[in-house]
Amino acid sequence: MNVGMATLYSRFAACMTVVRWAIWRARAEGSGQTNRVFCDVLRQFGSGDVAKERQWSAAHATVFAVLLGGCAAGSGLGGLNPDAPADVKRDVVTARAKARWDALIKLDVAGAYTFLSPASKATMSLDQYKAKHRVGMYRAVNVDGVKCESDTCTANLTLTYDFGRFKGMTTPLVEKWIITQGQAWFVE
Repeated sequence: MNVGMATLYSRFAACMTVVRWAIWRARAEGSGQTNRVFCDVLRQFGSGDVAKERQWSAAHATVFAVLLGGCAAGSGLGGLNPDAPADVKRDVVTARAKARWDALIKLDVAGAYTFLSPASKATMSLDQYKAKHRVGMYRAVNVDGVKCESDTCTANLTLTYDFGRFKGMTTPLVEKWIITQGQAWFVE
């Protein structure tokens, strides 16, 4: 048995020596070719073609926008915060309240669900939200006014809807919105 193992080890060692020699030779012969291929690839990036310049410009602009957006989100810039002027908060809440109700009018309950505050989403699933809202009866909404304090806003709305045989009924609504995480969110 020892003779068989010695023969196996010697054959393995011989094969490994041949493999090592082949790898070393390939590296020695191919290193210049690899460098030439690498330089050719790099040269293509520096080409003065108009299409490539536009692609690079678009790539640089995209990277810059992503980096700038990340910095703005991290520092609180570009997003809504409780220290923003009252008219800015009022305009944002007015637009978001209108957009939320427009989604409900268009039967897009999942779209309206995106306006919920993170805490409301944590306590109410999309299925529960869908069950709560009887879509198809809402016709129009009007934002009558928004009053904001530091991190909360109250939106006064007038909702027009159909209920059975009663068409075009209007009801005043009062909604609470909070300002957190750089945005205004509806509190269900």
